[in-house]
Amino acid sequence: MKRIIDLLVSLLVLVVLAPFVLIIALAVVMDSGFPVFFIQQRVGVGGRPFNIIKFRTMTVLREARHGTFDAGDSSRVTRVGQWLRRSKLDELPQIFNVLIGDMSFVGPRPEIRKWVEVYPERWAKVLSVRPGITDNASIEFRNEEEILKASANPQETYRDEILPQKLNLYEHYVDSQSLLGDFKIVFKTFYTVICK
Repeated sequence: MKRIIDLLVSLLVLVVLAPFVLIIALAVVMDSGFPVFFIQQRVGVGGRPFNIIKFRTMTVLREARHGTFDAGDSSRVTRVGQWLRRSKLDELPQIFNVLIGDMSFVGPRPEIRKWVEVYPERWAKVLSVRPGITDNASIEFRNEEEILKASANPQETYRDEILPQKLNLYEHYVDSQSLLGDFKIVFKTFYTVICK
């Protein structure tokens, strides 16, 4: 049932928002050129890799495709990228990931392989479900970049403090997931983005 809802809603959203997606794409190109999209390999359900799609918000760095850790470093963020990140609209192209089945609208956020290998046993449980565009961890850590920017060692802060807390929320989602719970998370996400 969840996959059917994901499929139908992603098709509807893509049709309705197609003009808006085009406008954002043009803004990215006018601001900082091509490419429009940032594509990066993440770990999906069952540990299988897939390519996540976002609007590009930073200047191009070739090795970023395989996973770099730029959190807290805003030096490469473009002008349009700043707006896209604040509004979370950089995540909009992930609807394509939902459409083809790599992701769901709601589920644990997918990570790069580097961070999955830090806590492999915990991730094995989390990756029993499709990763999502949003979840409770996304809402809880919506200011993650600010936290990491203030850290003397962002990698250690992420690995030892933020990621374990995210995994707690991911595991709770896996244990208690339901369609009603997913609808509540979607509502909380819109409320957080619009009102906070």
